[in-house]
Amino acid sequence: MKFKLIIAYDGTAYEGWQVQKTGTGVQEIVEWALAKLFPSTPRLHSSSRTDTGVHALGMVAHFEVPRPEDRMTVHKLSLALNAHLPADIRVVSAARTRPAFHARFDAGGKQYRYFVWNHAAMNPLQRHAAWHVPRKLDLRLMRAAARLFIGKHDFQSFSSNPGYKKQTTVRTLTRCDVKKSGAQYTFIIEGDGFLYKMCRGIVGTIVQAGLGKFPPDEVKVMLAKADRRVAGMTAPAHGLVLWKVFYGGKAVKTLKG
Repeated sequence: MKFKLIIAYDGTAYEGWQVQKTGTGVQEIVEWALAKLFPSTPRLHSSSRTDTGVHALGMVAHFEVPRPEDRMTVHKLSLALNAHLPADIRVVSAARTRPAFHARFDAGGKQYRYFVWNHAAMNPLQRHAAWHVPRKLDLRLMRAAARLFIGKHDFQSFSSNPGYKKQTTVRTLTRCDVKKSGAQYTFIIEGDGFLYKMCRGIVGTIVQAGLGKFPPDEVKVMLAKADRRVAGMTAPAHGLVLWKVFYGGKAVKTLKG
């Protein structure tokens, strides 16, 4: 039997999603909880790999167990898993899924959100969930820069070296928005796939454009050169959230829709 989980977590205390040789990954904690419920100690397969300190509301993962171990409803499965999980990790929902489903290979796209607190004084309630930028940002300049990321591009200039060679660094972004509510800026980025630290490279570059460090049109040059050294900074990890994963053109439900 195959099950699909939607998992939310505060990544502050973890070395990313994946099981780690050193440090603790979120995957390891959820697999430990699964082992408490299923003697076969199932392995999780996820839709994404978030980095150290990055959060998630809509991480999708699947696991399989032998049919004789399928003895509880999916509602009770969520409750039972959460009873074994720490407060900073929660199974939002569980569902049985088709045998051929794969959380990673069936995903058609993802939405990430990044939060910036733009005020001289940091909001203490957001200190683990938003990047504090004390200097005033220009929303017009940031939106002009953000628009230039939409479409199919080589995003090498905005990705850090993952430690292995990628087949291609071309990705397609369908959305790159900047929204403002008081002192909080929300960057919404959707695409068919993301390179290592790509979202953070994009946000860092847009913020620097908003600070007047370079004109928005410079993004075109950065994309064309395909060289990380020519683009802007990498934004800190703690402002980034994996918000949604899309399957068949639709996003899975998360805590906030």
